[in-house]
Amino acid sequence: MNPKQVGAIRRAVIYFVVGYGGLAVINNAGIAPERMWMAYLPLFVVVYFFARWADARLAAMGQDKSDG
Repeated sequence: MNPKQVGAIRRAVIYFVVGYGGLAVINNAGIAPERMWMAYLPLFVVVYFFARWADARLAAMGQDKSDG
């Protein structure tokens, strides 16, 4: 498989898992529906940056193993 495809799939999986977990927490937090955007907006910003960071770490770990 193309390394770019592997990276894209890895980022999508990270984003899905972390985003879904965050949505589950927020949706069960009892926040009023008209105020949900105040929780969703920072959630998706944090999830995006966390997914990029985690992807970079996983890619670096995979690169270290293949170089060894």
